[in-house]
Amino acid sequence: MIPVSTIAEFEGRLGPAARLRAGLRRAALAGLSLLPGRGRRAALRFPYYHHVFADERAGFARQLRWMRRHGEFLGWDDAIALMRSGDPIDGRYFCLSFDDGFKSCATHALPILVEHGATAAFFVATRFIGTDPERDRDLLLGFYPGETRLMEFMSWEDCRALQAAGMVVGSHTDGHARLSALDARAVATELTVSKARIEAELGGQCRHFCCPWGQPGTTFLPERDPKIAEDCGYGSFATTVRGPTRAGDSPFFIRRDHTLANDPDYQLRTFLLERG
Repeated sequence: MIPVSTIAEFEGRLGPAARLRAGLRRAALAGLSLLPGRGRRAALRFPYYHHVFADERAGFARQLRWMRRHGEFLGWDDAIALMRSGDPIDGRYFCLSFDDGFKSCATHALPILVEHGATAAFFVATRFIGTDPERDRDLLLGFYPGETRLMEFMSWEDCRALQAAGMVVGSHTDGHARLSALDARAVATELTVSKARIEAELGGQCRHFCCPWGQPGTTFLPERDPKIAEDCGYGSFATTVRGPTRAGDSPFFIRRDHTLANDPDYQLRTFLLERG
């Protein structure tokens, strides 16, 4: 089996439930775009991606141009510093991130980010970094249980190239774990193992954590897991809850807006300017 290399292949290998969710998402977004917005208020927004395949490069570049027209890029460390300061957020800022550690993000997203003067955080599930699609086929197919998508992941050399280009490399657990299914000790193990591996491979500190799936009460426990992350030495905890960040919001519950690199401009406008 050849690893997925285009968005057409990625969507073509979705299981029935995932195809249904994708269809419902498109319908919901189209409907939301017809509703009146709440105005384009100052805010910090965290768009996030999972992949930028070869046939998504043009769409991703278009989206970065759109964000540049409507605001400013802010790196992850600077965004967290702004949140910690308590200062008013008096402009529109976009702080980008990528989940999982897929190879396409290093191959395709990185050069486009550099070209547009943007930085991003890349949250990697460390057990999968440096794997080989042929040698580690069973492990990689388990990344999407019940589906047939074989994904290629970054190498540690890719991660070092990200860091050299000014990007942040953070933790997405070691094994892409569902934290709500684990006891507190196992959660701490996932976070500390991943943090230690990143620090050993890249040098310096791994300061930021992004929760797989990231839904409070469903895939992580909001009363427990952000505190565990803080105790493990992280300075932020990213979720997948949509919405803007305002002055006074906690860096241990970062809201982010899921984005696909081929999403049209009206979807960006709906979620990154007008909603919330």
